[in-house]
Amino acid sequence: MAVLVGKQAPDFKATAVKGQEFIENFSLSSLKGRYVVLFFYPLDFTFVCPTELHAFQEKLEAFHQRDTELVAVSIDSHFSHLAWLKTPKITGGIQGVEYPIVSDLNKTISRDYDVLVDGMGIAYRGLFLIDKKGIVRHQVVNDLPLGRSVDEALRMVDALRFFENNGEVCPANWRKGEKSMKADQKGLEEYFAK
Repeated sequence: MAVLVGKQAPDFKATAVKGQEFIENFSLSSLKGRYVVLFFYPLDFTFVCPTELHAFQEKLEAFHQRDTELVAVSIDSHFSHLAWLKTPKITGGIQGVEYPIVSDLNKTISRDYDVLVDGMGIAYRGLFLIDKKGIVRHQVVNDLPLGRSVDEALRMVDALRFFENNGEVCPANWRKGEKSMKADQKGLEEYFAK
């Protein structure tokens, strides 16, 4: 699995669905200047996937308050995405999801992010936090049966924003409002002294 952290996020142009609308030539580069949480999921009309897409939707405003856009990607067609968006939550659909869902029918985006499952043609549950300059600052990839923590994705956005704004680093399990530290020996000692 390729490590993309510290590298320019691979750009793409593809058809996306947002609400009930198709967006032709949706590109990652069109979001430059904002933070982006780009996440991959295996397939529309499956089981863990709708729980994740709804969980991200439930926190959409929290991401927006952090100047962060959510973008989902799967190998399904934009027509499949639209049909799934029209399907009620109670029957396994994602009706009500408002952020863009990108169609990676030719699997190039999944390959570029190295989340394509060998021999299956679907993507692992990869998540990439991309900064305002288009650099990947965090990545995590889960196996197919393991759903993600949306709260952890928000925590990572908070940590990145805190570091960029304050120059201090965020220790293990750091949460917004908690003690940070300077990235030197004295800072470490002060952190452990309290």
